[in-house]
Amino acid sequence: MKKTIQFLLMAVMFMFTTVMMAQSTITGTITDAELNSPLPGANILEKGTTNGVSSDFDGNFTLETKKPNGQIVISFVGYQSITLKFSGNTSLGNIKLELDNSLEEVVIIGTGVIDLAEGRETPVAVSTIKGKDIQLKSAGNVEFGEALKNTPSVYVSNQAGGFGDSQIFLRGFDQVNTAYLLNGQPINGMEDGNMYWSNWSGMSDVANAVQIQRGLGASKLAISSVGGTVNIVSKTTDKKQGGFIRFLGGNDSYSKGTLSYDSGLKESGWAFSVLVDHWQAFRKYSEGTAGQGQNYLFSVGYKPSETHSFNFLLTGAPQWHDQNFSDELESYERYGEKYNGNSGFLEGERFTERRNYYHKPVANLNWDYNINENLELSTVLYASWGRGGGTGNVGNGRVVNSSNGLIDFDQIVINNINTADANGNGSFSNSYLRRSSVNAHNWYGLLSNLNYEAGENWSFNLGVDGRTYNGIHFRQLENKLGLNGYRDNFRTDRPSTYVITETFKANPWSALFDYADDDQRYDYNYEEVIQYIGAFGQAEYKMDNFSAFIQTAISTQSYQREGFFTGRGNGLGKSEKLSKEGYNLKGGLAYKINEQHTFFGNAGIYSRQPFLDNVFADIRYDNRLASPAVDNEEIIGFEGGYRFKNDVFRLNIDIYNTEWGNRFLNINGPRIAPNNDTSTYRLTDVTQVHRGLEFDFEYRPLASNFSLRGYGSLGNWKYDGETPYTLQNNETGDFITTNGKVSLTNVKVGNAPQTSFGIGLKGNLLENLSVDFDYNIYTDLYEFVDPADVAEEALAGRTYESIRLPAYTLADTGITYVFNLGDNKLTFRGNVFNLFNTAYINQRDAFGYFLGIGRTWNASMRYNF
Repeated sequence: MKKTIQFLLMAVMFMFTTVMMAQSTITGTITDAELNSPLPGANILEKGTTNGVSSDFDGNFTLETKKPNGQIVISFVGYQSITLKFSGNTSLGNIKLELDNSLEEVVIIGTGVIDLAEGRETPVAVSTIKGKDIQLKSAGNVEFGEALKNTPSVYVSNQAGGFGDSQIFLRGFDQVNTAYLLNGQPINGMEDGNMYWSNWSGMSDVANAVQIQRGLGASKLAISSVGGTVNIVSKTTDKKQGGFIRFLGGNDSYSKGTLSYDSGLKESGWAFSVLVDHWQAFRKYSEGTAGQGQNYLFSVGYKPSETHSFNFLLTGAPQWHDQNFSDELESYERYGEKYNGNSGFLEGERFTERRNYYHKPVANLNWDYNINENLELSTVLYASWGRGGGTGNVGNGRVVNSSNGLIDFDQIVINNINTADANGNGSFSNSYLRRSSVNAHNWYGLLSNLNYEAGENWSFNLGVDGRTYNGIHFRQLENKLGLNGYRDNFRTDRPSTYVITETFKANPWSALFDYADDDQRYDYNYEEVIQYIGAFGQAEYKMDNFSAFIQTAISTQSYQREGFFTGRGNGLGKSEKLSKEGYNLKGGLAYKINEQHTFFGNAGIYSRQPFLDNVFADIRYDNRLASPAVDNEEIIGFEGGYRFKNDVFRLNIDIYNTEWGNRFLNINGPRIAPNNDTSTYRLTDVTQVHRGLEFDFEYRPLASNFSLRGYGSLGNWKYDGETPYTLQNNETGDFITTNGKVSLTNVKVGNAPQTSFGIGLKGNLLENLSVDFDYNIYTDLYEFVDPADVAEEALAGRTYESIRLPAYTLADTGITYVFNLGDNKLTFRGNVFNLFNTAYINQRDAFGYFLGIGRTWNASMRYNF
């Protein structure tokens, strides 16, 4: 009997132990949410343990858990991880994973006009940054471009210049030669191709995602994508109800508050979203770089049926910020690394010579029309109205304090009063005032794309791209600094006794409506009109393991200038209207060996029209066209790539060769005797060749709470060939040299590092606590190439040697903690940039050096409701 009892007890204990060791059985099938195809090799992990399995070839899995209830985490490289609850034996059914690096889920409207890489089967060299990461890492006292820097061949410089004054380089090409699109709308300046990030300071708050397409890219437009295309997909009308409140603070008294609300899509088909914020700081990093601004977004959507969707968006980021320019290293050594020669004090308050102020409301109306299951039309009408400019000095009365290198504005006021005439008016020769150079515009455009899916294998696109742009430029007084007026001696159609008395604030809100009339404008006063019309088309053929595409675009662009008073040059009245045609043609193919291995190759040729600023001999003062005439630039690009992806690792490798020929350079020349006049070099046939290799990878191991990613860029960027140039006196218009030639062969391209590497680590320390760390290495960074130096060496029988700047490394880190407040979340985020306070030079332009920013920080609390 005793043995029987012992046997029964042992049997019960064995069964109890078995139950404890295998508390629950979880089953399910993991599929791709978009394609509804199985995902073999996905990771299924019991949360808080190392107990996990992988899905089989059909996406099925069975997991024996250690606890009777809890959570499982399902992950797959390239897809968003999800966490699901279980209690006892559970069948989870079909579990759909969303693509982690896709923009499709954030594009609510305008899918046909936003050229995403996912919209084409044949790959391109691409990196995608989600809005969540942008808002965590670059919403605040850092530049929007900082969110992009941990990707191959992207370099962000000049952050010390002031809020919004940074520059972004892509494969060694500056932002003038990289195409930037906002929801499909081109936003590079039409006059000069430039990007002024201060005009887009709110992008970190309203961007749902950014996709960087390096090189040829997937864009169908005939745009200036020499280096590549950056697609910014902004927030529009959200389909889900909710919102957030966020407060953010940072170094140097930076503060920012943001409020956002989304109504969600109602049964009536209507929805709206709104976002407003305000920020301010007494400086960014360097002295005299104070700033203040707002950001607003209003979007309303209407979906009357399954076939039609409409959305109206209005957004803007009015701001002002004081600026810091490049300087010589001797100045930093004498006055400190935060020295700003534009700054000083006036009546005990910080005052600056250089302030940028701008307000650029942007509006667009999108219409998506699903004609049938194979035919879709997407159209956007857009407009922007830019108002503002930048301040500077007028007059020769500048006074600098030799002890600190700052402008002595108090002494300037005293000198102005002492040298003024009997009426309290000053002149250029003995006074100093602060003026504003106004750069306003009215820009309207239409972009439309028709997409046709011809069965399973063929797809076709046809579209039009039209724009009209009116630029408005003049100078007005901003601060008279103790004077009653200023005697204008710039205009030859006025008497020498003519006095300007009115001033206008350097304020982005007042700039919308308060600016000088013609009688209070001086120096220059002109407008220009640029009109552009283009057509594009694309065809793609795709099978299970093979795809190929061909794409072409043609365009015509016209330029005309009109001057409103005479100054130097021949600037009165309308110029002749000049038109130039351009085109691009590109194609490619891809072969997929299996689900893990893909190879692709693309090639393209561009003929790009010159920018308006280069077409005229002297855009500010003269209606005459440049001589010699500026022709289209020719760009030829080749690229190839390899893609690998399995359940824990993905790898992208790209190689490229871009030849950029017949390009135009317009660069400041030397002072010309006997009057110390300024001059300009014009090089009309410059060729650059950019070759390189890029890679990026991501590793997410099974049964782990961390991920590792990295990238590398190895470039060889050089000028090539012999280039003709002219040298022109800016004051008289006379040519000093008309048939000069200079050899640029093997001169290194400057301003961006040709070699860079980076690595990033993210880990979950606790259920609601995560940390991340990024480390970047930059080397092979060369100074700006001044053609005067190259010409001087060539005339002496030598070859110009590019000057290499010191290599440097940067480390950034961040921490995120999420508090659960019922169904809502309160998120704390802290960032430290340049963690080790590394001192470095990040660029040298024609005038001096830009130092990098030392250690900075910010922290925020965000409540989602």
